[in-house]
Amino acid sequence: MLDFTELYRAAPCKPVNLGKIDPSETPGCKFADDAEQETQSLLERMFELQELLYATKKQNLLIVLQGLDTAGKDGVIRHVFRGLNPEGLRVASYKAPSSEELQHDFLWRIHRNAPTKGEIAIFNRSHYEDVLVTRVHDLVPEKVWRQRYGLINDFERLLSLENNTLTLKFFLHVSPDEQLARFKVRLDEPGHQWKISSSDYSERKFWREYTEAFEEAISETSTEIAPWFVIPADHKWYRNLVISQIIVRALESFKLTTPAPSVDVEKIRREFEMAESELTPKDRKQVLKRVEKKERTAASAK
Repeated sequence: MLDFTELYRAAPCKPVNLGKIDPSETPGCKFADDAEQETQSLLERMFELQELLYATKKQNLLIVLQGLDTAGKDGVIRHVFRGLNPEGLRVASYKAPSSEELQHDFLWRIHRNAPTKGEIAIFNRSHYEDVLVTRVHDLVPEKVWRQRYGLINDFERLLSLENNTLTLKFFLHVSPDEQLARFKVRLDEPGHQWKISSSDYSERKFWREYTEAFEEAISETSTEIAPWFVIPADHKWYRNLVISQIIVRALESFKLTTPAPSVDVEKIRREFEMAESELTPKDRKQVLKRVEKKERTAASAK
């Protein structure tokens, strides 16, 4: 299996040309069935690593998902993170800022959703909207959105230095033809019509402008502590495989180990044995059956 981290990472301080990256490419895996099997294995490994992350509470992970309409941000959240423990997971979705949010700096609403130690946070859209939408639609002067690149880099550096946060940023690269096909699904399937937005087609007129905005934002803000990855997203199964592998390898790089217990285990064991000794033979037998059942379940899950 290819190392997707190296294949799709945007090099720091180097120009990005999205036109040279095929949104429909699938190097490393030709068939959806094979990809789904590998993805499932990766998701099981991700669950194990999330448990260690949550238990140690020394590091955390921020996932940023960006892309044009229908690129698959919601789909990634549903499929890639479906097996994780919600207790250690946070999802924040960013729409147009509210009147209260507009009274603060553009990072105010973002910072309060940053992950705590031991947590994985997922941003569905993010602070990058303030160098994308604001640029394309001239919502603020160029000197304002352009200086935000440096502020974003400082913010992500702050998260890294102050709270041990690794930020992984994914641009879901979808083609215009695939976007149109997904719009048709929304129109034709009643179960998907709730996703239709009045801006679906009007925003397509700005495809070139958004492409240029993404290219510059990625090249200006891809760093070692907060890298960008340009993910071919025309094939959902490939998109999920690539993102899953990148996240798993990032978590593995933390070199997480099971933390030592915070209590006197032998003291607790003596208290347990005392409680067990007070059981009737019948109740003790039931406890033993429950333990054996749990051990079989744990073994079959490995």
